[in-house]
Formats: sequence, structure tokens, C-alpha cells
Amino acid sequence: MGSKIRDCCLSIFLVMCMFQSGSCDEIYNITSSQALSQAQTLVSSSQIFELGFFSPNNSANQYVGMWYKGISPRTVVWVANREKPVTIADSATTASLTISSSGNLELVTGKRYDKSVILWSTNVHVRSNNSVAVLSDNGNLVLQDSISGENLWQSFNHPGDTFLPGSVLGFNVKTGESYVLTSWKSESDPSPGNFGFGLSKQSPPQMLIWINGVKPHWRSGPWDKSKFIGIPEWDTSYQSVNNLQQDFNKGTTSLYFNLYNNSLVAKVFISSQGFITTLLKVEGNDSWHTDWEAPRSKCDVYGTCGPFGVCQTLGSPICRCLKGFVPKSDQEWRNGNWTGGCERRTELFCKNTSSQASKGGKEDRFYKMGLLKVPDFHEYVAVDDANGCYSWCLNNCSCLAYAYVNGIGCLVWSEGLVDIQVLPSGGEDLFLRLAYAELVGGQKIKNITISLAAISVCAFFLALIFTFHRWRANNTSNSMRRQMMLPWCVKKNTGQFDLTETGDIPSRTRVKTLDDPFGAELHIFDLDGILVATNHFSVKNKLGQGGFGSVYKGKLQDGREIAVKRLSSSSGQGIEELKNETILISKLQHRNLVKILGCCIQEEEKLLVYEFMPNKSLDIFIFDPKRSEKLNWATRFNIIHGIARGLVYLHRDSSLRVIHRDLKVSNILLDEKMNPKISDFGLARIFEGTLDLVNTHRVVGTLGYMSPEYAMGGIFSEKSDVFSFGVMLLEIVCGRKNTSFHYYDQQTSLIAYAWQLWSESRGSDLVDNALAGSYSSSEAMRSIHVGLLCVQDHAADRPTMPDVVSMLSNETDRPQPKQPIFTFQSSPTSQIPPQNETKCSANEATMSLLEGR
Repeated sequence: MGSKIRDCCLSIFLVMCMFQSGSCDEIYNITSSQALSQAQTLVSSSQIFELGFFSPNNSANQYVGMWYKGISPRTVVWVANREKPVTIADSATTASLTISSSGNLELVTGKRYDKSVILWSTNVHVRSNNSVAVLSDNGNLVLQDSISGENLWQSFNHPGDTFLPGSVLGFNVKTGESYVLTSWKSESDPSPGNFGFGLSKQSPPQMLIWINGVKPHWRSGPWDKSKFIGIPEWDTSYQSVNNLQQDFNKGTTSLYFNLYNNSLVAKVFISSQGFITTLLKVEGNDSWHTDWEAPRSKCDVYGTCGPFGVCQTLGSPICRCLKGFVPKSDQEWRNGNWTGGCERRTELFCKNTSSQASKGGKEDRFYKMGLLKVPDFHEYVAVDDANGCYSWCLNNCSCLAYAYVNGIGCLVWSEGLVDIQVLPSGGEDLFLRLAYAELVGGQKIKNITISLAAISVCAFFLALIFTFHRWRANNTSNSMRRQMMLPWCVKKNTGQFDLTETGDIPSRTRVKTLDDPFGAELHIFDLDGILVATNHFSVKNKLGQGGFGSVYKGKLQDGREIAVKRLSSSSGQGIEELKNETILISKLQHRNLVKILGCCIQEEEKLLVYEFMPNKSLDIFIFDPKRSEKLNWATRFNIIHGIARGLVYLHRDSSLRVIHRDLKVSNILLDEKMNPKISDFGLARIFEGTLDLVNTHRVVGTLGYMSPEYAMGGIFSEKSDVFSFGVMLLEIVCGRKNTSFHYYDQQTSLIAYAWQLWSESRGSDLVDNALAGSYSSSEAMRSIHVGLLCVQDHAADRPTMPDVVSMLSNETDRPQPKQPIFTFQSSPTSQIPPQNETKCSANEATMSLLEGR
């Protein structure tokens, strides 16, 4: 009888739990009659966030915090009682989060039968105690009036160390309110640390990291109505959409960020070490990866080079004085301490007008500098255009420099110019006020330099003509090749390069000579230094072998790891391809493109120096049965997205319009987080803005990845890259190589196999067996669908890369792909016709090609 009563009571208890919240440990609101105990959590309606008691790193202190529900390890995004933890002295100590008699949400603690102590409270005026606390799906803890529904208090107005989509950072100049992030003191202590992150109270504002709320540690540059101009990687293709709004009537300035992709989870947080980081997590993937972080280099740290100093990451040393300025302390600069900055060498005319005028002095002039993160302490001046900005600064003696920025207007500086940085891309023009003598003296030196350069060029061409005649007389070409390697090294200092490829583009569409603003930034490495870094190209340092030579790992004297591409003399990639790759990659800056550090052309060596990618290239993983297991579906899908975003940047978003022409998995490098970076731009070509198609007699690329119209007709366009991307996408999904495919003992291609499975509604059979069912079926089918759209025979049928990104990111209606007819078979007996000037990667399969038109 007793057991029956006990079973009945247990059943009633379970039913009550289910009726209340679905779990005895979870509740969906806090009321005056229902508190949150230490054993419970408050969850949002869609089970996205939860709030409860936690102990960071198993410390003796307890806090009330909020974190993502179901994501391991636990990621805390907000803490209520940061400065007053619950100290668990013994088991008698209790704590709860409750609605008090005043209607506020309060954290109370104490021992049984003792008077409770309030550790934390929302502390707002509430007209009644009819309050309820709920947790929103966007991570906002809200205290509401249960009758009127009015929001009385919300955690979004009291940020911690994390900035979530939908929340706000900023300030109100009329009320004095300010919303900033504050770092934890350490990973075990969420009390306020040394670093803060928020918006500066300037016009226009900029993002800042402060030390102890006062000293700047990093800044973003001012807002130009679409981005912060000191962060060149924040372009229109950036994953998080940032928006800054100002309401001058209310006195508010607010920064928001929202995601374009619902399959991503994102947060921005300030670490206890002072780094502001954007972290992303793809749906289905347990790990977070860093999408952006600052500061990333010593030049990003505020004021590294002091007043009137400029910082350049690849410079040696990284700091130099602005033109017309010299170090304040030569000794400090020799010791690598540049924070004292520089001082003006020649006094300005307007600073001492009387003495200068008596000596017949001339008025100050402005010196232009480009590609800069503009200095701090800007002032906005309302003028109509750049000429008005120039006139205003010229006529105001206190104006030391000015810049006219698109989207902002006229910015001027009247204090010591501090925190100037040379950017790898983007940047603004800064006009620096200098004494007339500084510019005239420089002009004289410039004239002498030009004269000497002209004499050198004449002497060079005379030597070249002499060498040419000797070559003809002796019927040898080796000497001529060595001489022709020299002009680019000389041209490098002129800042101009000719990218025209003879016979490749009709005369009306040839690429014009481009001014190279990166000429002063691209580092020319010394061969001896490269030999030391790579241990004289030791076999142990060899990373791989490509169609144009070998790649070696190296380590510079400053500790940076590099990858050195050593072009072989028989590779077919000559000085033009070397020029092309160096210039293109230096101009193109995107998180999914490999970064070039410099080059070396010395003796018989032609070397390109890149950032080191620890996971080498994608083909090493995707085609290896053992290593492919490391590529789970979430990682593969992220790689596909990254490659697609990189191509959108090349085709549409960069300052140049670039067709890669040699996309393949071996040219996709992987960083330490397995993020993809497109590499090898030796065969890439720049398109003029109005062109969609170009015809070439010189077909270049890799068989199996070439589009039909390019391989057989010599016509290439953006859609050529789209075709190559489609092949790569199918290879990533399948885990097998396109040109080494066998099906029912008949040699065919991956494209034909994928189409057959798709047409028979057996697309899932294409997915790599290494994934063993641990993949998102909808994403895999979506990827195969998009891949087949990309490899359609006719270029007009293929989507653009922006369309590809949209289709991969969303479950939108997609057109049905057409059956591919042209499939490129590999055969050991296939040969390239000698009359075709075709260039293909050496270690890839070959095929017979029709003669290009």
C-alpha cells in the first residue's frame, strides 16, 4: 500500500514538473512566487540561451551568468554580479534570483534562518511588484511589468564583455549614459578588468579599446557611413553587417551588428588581454573560429610610433618619421623605443610669420601621403568639397593636416598627429602641412634622382642592345634570359608595371600599365636571408611540389614563419607570371586570399614569399583517406563558403576585377583554423570594368577544372572561375578527384557521375564515406545542387559567385541544372597539340584540346 502511494506521489510530481516548464531544472520566467535557485536555469523560449549559477574554472565563487544553451564548452556572455560573487562557505549557504517586494530582480544569499543579503539588484523604480523576468532568444534578460508589458530594465543596457547581435554599444550625450564592454579580470574572475571597448565621443565616432577607461590601446578610425576606415578588411562582403546610427535630437550614437546568415552564431568580445575578437560558429560545428581580431600587430597598438611618426608592419624598423620630421631622441629610436615620436625639422611659415616674412619666406605647402589610417583627434569641418577642405586648412594656421574622406567629408587636425599607420589596402590620403623649404629641397633631390635614373636607364638600354647583338651573333638565348630578369627589379622603384600579355587580349581590351601604390610596401627579400630561413632549401623544409616549382617552409630572424615559392627554370612561369602574382596579391586583401609578404629576384632565383599556412593545401586532406576524416562536414561547408566569398571579392568587391584561371583544390591553402585561402595568382588576369568575355590564344590552367568554352575556344570570363569552383565543390563533398574517376570500369569524370546520381535522386551517394552519415543532409544536397549549376556547359547558364553565396547560405528556390555533355577525360596517352600555346599545371592530368581561336 505504501509503495502505491509513493508511486502515485511521484507521478503527480513529474506531471507538475512537465506542466510548469518541461523540466524540473528549467524555468521560463522568474516571478515573485517563482525564484531561480542554484540548481535551476532560466531558458529562452526557443532554448537558445540560458541563465543560471556558475563557477568559472571551478573556482570557489558563484555568479549568475548567461550562456549559449547546448554549446560546449560553456560560453558565458553576460554576468550579473561581476563584483559581488556568491561565496560558498559551506552547504548551508543558499542563493537565489528572485523578484523582491519592490518589484526588482534581486540576487539574495545567506545561510538558513539568517537574514538575506542582497548581492545584486536591477535597482529601478517599479510602480508595483507585478514584475516578471524573462530571457529573450537574442540573449537579453528583461524585467517587465506583467500587466502592461512595459520593459522596466534589460541586460542589453548593462553590457559585460560580450557584444551580441541585436544589442547596442554607444552613448547618449544628453543623459550621460554610455554602453561599453569591459573585459574580465582573468578567465577565472569576471570582475571588471583593465580593458574596455566602445565608441569615442567624436564626430564621426570611432571604435576604441581603452586601458583602465582612459588610455587608448587600439582604434578603428572614424565611421564613413558604411565602415570604419581604419579596418580595410571590413568591406561589403564582411560576414557581420555593422551599422552605426546617430540621432542628434536625442543625443544618441549607437553601434549594432547583425548577421546575414542564420546558420551562424556570432559574438564580439573583449578579452582580459585587451583583444577585441569576432568569433563565429557554424551550425553543426562545436568549435568557434576567429573571424577578426584587433590589435593584430604592433602597428595596431595605439601610438606605437608616437606623435608625427608613422607605422608600417612590414617596415624595418616599423616606425619612421613623417616627411619634414626627425626623431625627438635618436638614442631611443636606436633602442627600438619610438613612443617619444618626432619633431618638426623646419618651422612653419604661419607659426613665425614676422621673421619669415623679413627673410622673404614663402607660405607653407601640403605634402600628400596615401594608404593611411588617419591620425587620432580629428575634427570635422562642414565644407562642400576637397577644395574647400584644402582652403580651410591653408587659411587656419592651427591646421596641421587635412583629409577629405568619401562618406565623411573634411577632417582636420590641429594637435600632434598620433597613431598613423600604413594600411595594406584601402586607406586615405592625408595632406600634411610642411614648410616651403622642406618641399623645395625635396624637389631638388627628386630632380637629381630623376636625372640619375634617366642616365641609368640609357646606360641599361645601351647594354641591352649590345647584349642583344651578341646574342644574335652567338645564337644563344641563355644570356638574354638573365638580362631580361633585371628590368622589373629596376622598375620596382618607379612604382609602375605593365601587365599586358602579348597575344592574350585584343588591342582594344589590353590591360593598361598600372601604378602600383604598394611598391614601397612590398618587401624585397635578400637571397642570403631566404637561404638562411629555409636552411638552403632543405628537403626537410619542403612543403610540396607544384606545377611551377617547389614550396618551402622558412623562419625569418624575427620569428615569423613563411612559405617560399621557388620557381623552377623549366616551370614555364616566367618573369611576367611572377610580376603578375606579386602585384595582384599585394593589391588584393581579403581573409580568404593568401597574403604575400614579398619577393626575391636574384641571380637565377625567382622567389615569392607568403604567409605560412600550417595545414598546407586542401588536396592534402580531401584526397587522403586518413586525413579526410579530419574534415567533418561543418569544416567542409565552411571551406566551401570561404572559397566562394574569396571569389566574390575577386570578381566584384575588390578594386580590381580579377579572373583567377587556375582554381583547384591544391591552390586552396588552409590556416591553423582550417579556414581556406585562395592562392597562386600567376595565371590570373585583370578585367576591364565593361568587359564580360575575353578571347585568348594562350590557354592556361589545369585540366579537369577548365570550363568547356575556355579549354576549347579560348574564351574566359568570371564564369570560367565559377566552373572551376563547381568542380572543387563536388570534390570537397565527394572526397575524390575529378580527373581520376572510375565508374563501372569506364573512365569518366566526377561531373558525369554526380549528374547521374542527382538525376536518379541518389545525390546522398556522392557524399564522402569518411563523413559516415555525420553531416547535414540538407546542406550536402544544397551543395551538390549548386555544384551542378556551376559546371553547366554554357557559361550563361551558370550562376554568378554572389548568387552562389546566396544559394549556399539560404534555402531559396534554385533552378534545375542541365545535364553536362562535355566531360574531360584523363588518359595517359592524351597529348596537347603543339600548335596550341597551352599551359597546364605539370602535375595534373592532360587531355586533348581543340585549337583556341
